[in-house]
Amino acid sequence: MIRSKLTIVPLVAASAMALASCKPPTPTAPAPAQAAAPTEAAAPAAQPEVKQVTSAPAEVKAPTDASATPAVATPPAADATTADADEKPAADSKPIVLPEVVATVNGQNITSQQLEEIFKAAVEGSGSKAADLTNEQKLGAYNQLLQELIMDKLVAGAAAGEKVTDADVDAEIAKIKKQFPDEKIFDEQLKQAGQTPEKLKENLRTMLQQQLWMKSQVKTSDVTEAQAQTFYDSNKKEFEQPETVKASHILFMLKPDATEADVTKQKDAATKAAERASKGEDFAGLAKELSEEPGAKESAGDLGFFTKDRMVPEFANAAFSQKVGDISQPVRTQFGWHVIKVTETKPAGTVPFPEVKDQITGYLKSNSQREAVQAVLKKLKESAKIETFLPTAG
Repeated sequence: MIRSKLTIVPLVAASAMALASCKPPTPTAPAPAQAAAPTEAAAPAAQPEVKQVTSAPAEVKAPTDASATPAVATPPAADATTADADEKPAADSKPIVLPEVVATVNGQNITSQQLEEIFKAAVEGSGSKAADLTNEQKLGAYNQLLQELIMDKLVAGAAAGEKVTDADVDAEIAKIKKQFPDEKIFDEQLKQAGQTPEKLKENLRTMLQQQLWMKSQVKTSDVTEAQAQTFYDSNKKEFEQPETVKASHILFMLKPDATEADVTKQKDAATKAAERASKGEDFAGLAKELSEEPGAKESAGDLGFFTKDRMVPEFANAAFSQKVGDISQPVRTQFGWHVIKVTETKPAGTVPFPEVKDQITGYLKSNSQREAVQAVLKKLKESAKIETFLPTAG
């Protein structure tokens, strides 16, 4: 993650590829806030909302020079379905030998050293090891990375005339530094990433130039409410949601090896908490005071919205049988004893258009942006003279 902050990424090709993978928004829900919440699994649970289209960038970004690390091009992993967990792909006895120049773009060279640098960074970023990859996997990664470097080179040439001031570059560096605890750690990570302050500035300047150029080339119109409504009407199944409940709880935990005395003691404590809540004491305050759930002092026991299948059966059955405002008697689960208060319910049905309008609008705008970016990249590539010299498999 830190490396990605310091190594400037070729973003136009990456953005186009990411945008191409955009899918229509669908209802989803945030993950439970606490590990001790009575969820059935670590799956997300709760408030139905339209899924953010995270693959679509908020703005069109451009690539940088060929020394950068691509964000999306990671080497393909070994097929885990056909090998045991402890097995690794058989290493090829004959290593791949790359030519000194792997491609030319309008007469400008892309060298094997540049390709190897970003290949190494991509492998490290994916958690893989180059030695574990077959030649076929390596060549696939080389080809994908090379295509990004080619596009990077094309956009770099087109954007070279864009004006970026020293102040613009300094502001970008300041943004990056804010993501680090202090200047010393920033400097250390800069060094580990193989960057110098001068090289970082150079890369950032190139990146900003290309962003400016791409913005000048990509023209998209605003999405109207009528267009968003049409999309919603045509894809209503994507916005269906099951019944959901919003609840808070007070947890009195039980260890796996709890004795009968422990179980009784915790149940008595839960019963007293339920009595206090039923008499009108603030439930959130009681959760902060009494709950043994990690983070309860911050969350006040609030679990947010969740569907019935997201919680363990005992908890779900109790919560979904309660009325809003009811305080349950102690409920036993694998986590311990719970006192539950339901604060809101949502019936099964279709998420209303007003609740998803903004996210649909964002999705449609991303789609429009994707098409515009692809058109710009296609035009650049068609007008360029490109030659590649990677070896073939076999």
